[in-house]
Amino acid sequence: MKKFLIYVFISIYSSVSFAHIGHYIKFNKVEMEIFRNGELIGYNYYFFTRNGDETIVTNQIKISVKLLGTIVFQVEGYGEEKYIKDQLVSFNSKTLQNDKEKFVNLTFDKNKNEFNVKGSSYNGKVSIESIIGNWWSHKILQANTQISPISGSIKDQVVTFLGKEKITQYGKTFVVDHFTLKSKDLSLPKNKKLDFNIWYDPKTYRILKVSYQRMGNWEYRLKNVE
Repeated sequence: MKKFLIYVFISIYSSVSFAHIGHYIKFNKVEMEIFRNGELIGYNYYFFTRNGDETIVTNQIKISVKLLGTIVFQVEGYGEEKYIKDQLVSFNSKTLQNDKEKFVNLTFDKNKNEFNVKGSSYNGKVSIESIIGNWWSHKILQANTQISPISGSIKDQVVTFLGKEKITQYGKTFVVDHFTLKSKDLSLPKNKKLDFNIWYDPKTYRILKVSYQRMGNWEYRLKNVE
C-alpha cells in the first residue's frame, strides 16, 4: 500500500524524518500488549539480532478474543524482516487468522531497485519506499506505502499530525506527538481502511500507543523495551 502526506510544523517533521535502523541499534526486544475494550487479549513482540551490517527483526503476535467463553477471533503469526544497513532486503511471515492461513514473501531486487511481493492478498512489484506495517519502527510515519505484514496488501495512506499531548501508560507519563494514519482511498470498504491513532515519543523514536476501532476499541501499548 502506498503511504502518506504528513502535515506538521517543520520542527515536528524533523523529529520523525531521517529514520533509519540505527535508531534502534540498542534495542533487543520490544514488547507491546494488545487490548480490546480495556481487556488484555494478546501481545506483539519484536526481537532484534545483529551480525555486522545485518539486522533481523522477528515479530511474534498472538490475539484471542472471547465472547461468553467462546473464542470468536484468533490470530497467531510470525514474521522476519532482514535489513542490510538501512535497506530492507527480505520479509517473510506466516499467520493463522481464524484458521485461515495468510502469508507474505518479500524480496529486494537490487538490479531493478524494487520489492517483489508474493502474499495471500497481493502479488507484484512494490516501490522500495514502502515499509512493512509493523509498529516497532517510526518509519511508518514517513513512507508513502505500507505493506501488510500479514497478507502483503498494499494501501495508500495519509498521516496527519494533531499536536503534542501528555499520556500516562504503565504508571509513567510521556510527552508525545499524536498522529492519525488513514487510508488515502476513501472508497475502500470500512473493514479494509486504515484508521489509526498513533502516539509517538520523538525523544526515544518509540511508538508508545496505537488505537483503532473495529468491533470494539483496540489498543497496542508499548510495555517494555530491552
